[in-house]
Amino acid sequence: MLNLDPGSTKQPGFGAPGSLGTLPVYAPRRGPMTGARCDLRFPVIRKPEETSGEAQLTAQPPPGLPAELPDWPACTLDEAQLGDLELLTSGVFAPLRGYLGQVDLACVTERGTLADGRPWPVPVTLEVPADAIPPDASHVVLQDPEGSPLAVLSVDEQAALHEGRHAAHPSLVRLAGPLTPLREPEHGPFRQLRRRPEEVRRELGDGSVLAYATRRPLNKRHLGQLRHYADQLNARLLVLPLLADRADVVTRPEALVRAVLAARQHLPAGTLVIPVPLARRAEGPAADLRARAAVAAAYGATHLLADAADVPAPAAMPAGTKNGAVTLPGVRIPVISAGEWAYDPRSEVWRPLALIEPGAEQGELSDSELGALLDSGAEVPGWFAPESVARELRRARPPRSERGLAIFFTGLSGSGKSTIARGVAEVLTERGDRTVSLLDGDQVRQLLSAGLTFSRADRDLNIARIGYVAAEIARHGGIAICAPIAPYAQARAVARKLVTQVGDFLLIYVSTPVEVCAARDRKGLYAKARAGLIKGFTGVSDPYEEPRDADLVLDTSAMTRDQAVGAVLRLLVSGGWLTGPPNEVNGTSSQGTPVIRLGPAVRKL
Repeated sequence: MLNLDPGSTKQPGFGAPGSLGTLPVYAPRRGPMTGARCDLRFPVIRKPEETSGEAQLTAQPPPGLPAELPDWPACTLDEAQLGDLELLTSGVFAPLRGYLGQVDLACVTERGTLADGRPWPVPVTLEVPADAIPPDASHVVLQDPEGSPLAVLSVDEQAALHEGRHAAHPSLVRLAGPLTPLREPEHGPFRQLRRRPEEVRRELGDGSVLAYATRRPLNKRHLGQLRHYADQLNARLLVLPLLADRADVVTRPEALVRAVLAARQHLPAGTLVIPVPLARRAEGPAADLRARAAVAAAYGATHLLADAADVPAPAAMPAGTKNGAVTLPGVRIPVISAGEWAYDPRSEVWRPLALIEPGAEQGELSDSELGALLDSGAEVPGWFAPESVARELRRARPPRSERGLAIFFTGLSGSGKSTIARGVAEVLTERGDRTVSLLDGDQVRQLLSAGLTFSRADRDLNIARIGYVAAEIARHGGIAICAPIAPYAQARAVARKLVTQVGDFLLIYVSTPVEVCAARDRKGLYAKARAGLIKGFTGVSDPYEEPRDADLVLDTSAMTRDQAVGAVLRLLVSGGWLTGPPNEVNGTSSQGTPVIRLGPAVRKL
């Protein structure tokens, strides 16, 4: 578990307490989460003498680990990076044995081969903030979020990518070089189903194998196509749920695996399901398809089936097609387009669109349409998915009225956000149909925010902490109501990302003008800030970045507390998070003019 106290010395080390003598203590970096491939947990190296005796680890490195390990800098990998590391060290990404350098990257991009001519379809790189790794580092320890070392990267090359504008967008460096695994992969759900590629190849044998790699649950169209093409090829089926990334419709990778396992009973006997930690490729959908094909080939597939929208048109690749299959650069197996299929209501089967009488076909539900059905609690139609799969869909994505939610208020000091947050919490508590937690006031200041300053890094860390707690509340079906100032867009995005992995997130911007906020200030903080007595005060000497992704905007200079609370409740009811009418409030200013507006993130169901 990540220790959130910036002053604590109880930081995660390697392995069990007392197992590794003079290793440095790896403390989470106090700074914002970014889109870079390493997150908040990039290590700040502390020498053992700088920590308390409680954090001392008084033994030598365990047998099999390099004696120099304590002296090398370490990098904690995020979920996508952990996936790439596992694919590299397990042989799925063979012939690669490490991260690609600039020469290999150029060859892969231009012609789908490594510099030595061996085929390889996609870049595989490791990018980290430039200040996380010393420029002269020869080795870097790659570790999981618990601080356990997984592999050592021998650094052959460091390449600067761009200059960061500020802490939220740090300069990045790309590391290249071979990897030395230190232990078997342990990260991620359904570990017992993950198998080494050579083991799967032995089980599949020498016959034809049709693979399908997916980030979405299988519906009846998928099942019909898999049976059809497997029969045509006389092939066994290999289904690869892709983890290390957000799954379509069901969000969480473990939910995706459950849904695929629920569909397996509708596929031929002998179908294998192998979860693979392959993240979406940063280069786009075409690279993602090539990566899926390379992974399928590593597990013994002779063909990859892909949705028609994902496969390049044959006309775009005249030299790379044969019998309707497409050969992609750097990929050893052909890719078959599944073609256009639809549901034939007269025969009650899915079949190629060309075989259905024009106008009689039933189109497939889009991800957004399926999501809307699940959000509202409506039944998934039987023509679309088997009941076993529909049951897993409902389990993974319960109706909004039962789903966890974070209501995140943001605005200047004195804008009224805490007053509205308390009012919403009181109404929800009175209703009694949802569990509510209010993350505001003294408890947050004394516990979550204790020890933090008003620096940019500490402010971002404070929002990340609040987002983490809100996500845990949402994970268990509760409603978390948060009311920090949260002046920076990047930090708010981190909180949204944390929560939306397990529930829903509503951002409510309380846009009360700074002049009104200052006039309400009973403590005189704005006056002191304008006099220079308080430094870094949001709205005076420190910026507030107005949200562009707010779900609701409220201006309390033109509305009462009850009107603002009522506006939030109406949003919750219209979105399906609450059932029944909210308490009656009129929601207009004293002049009858509307004073609320829906933000761009709100979508009508």
